[in-house]
Amino acid sequence: MSSTTSEIREHEISVDLPEPSDAQLRFIGRIRTPWTTRADCPRQGSLDGPICTVELFEPWGLALKGLEAHETVEMFYWLDQARRDLVVQNPGSKGDPRGTFALRSPVRPNPIGVSVVRLDAIDGLILSVRGLDCLDGTPLIDIKPERCAHSPK
Repeated sequence: MSSTTSEIREHEISVDLPEPSDAQLRFIGRIRTPWTTRADCPRQGSLDGPICTVELFEPWGLALKGLEAHETVEMFYWLDQARRDLVVQNPGSKGDPRGTFALRSPVRPNPIGVSVVRLDAIDGLILSVRGLDCLDGTPLIDIKPERCAHSPK
């Protein structure tokens, strides 16, 4: 059984998914982490966690210009191994079911993950970061500075 079709826990509710509409999402890179299973993956990343690498694809290299000035950045990624059909989840099978939108679970209708990471180095198209909480091979969607001059504090 694949990780996207795992068993439903007691109290969880799944729905039939509507036909997708194409948002023309483009993966801009691939994330490399030490974790190959959801059980091994941390629940949330830590800025002093292990170094992970982000492999940016061409033609996005020029988009990194100026990023080195930021100590922390936000990484947005596609949780490609998460199921997408649960509207009620039972975290840890604890008997405390909650709606998907009340949880930070990777199981979502559109499984977009985001982590604030510490940027350790940029070498060409390879970024070394700490603070990720996703599986090895996760597709990268976007990178943004955590704060910039025109952001509210």
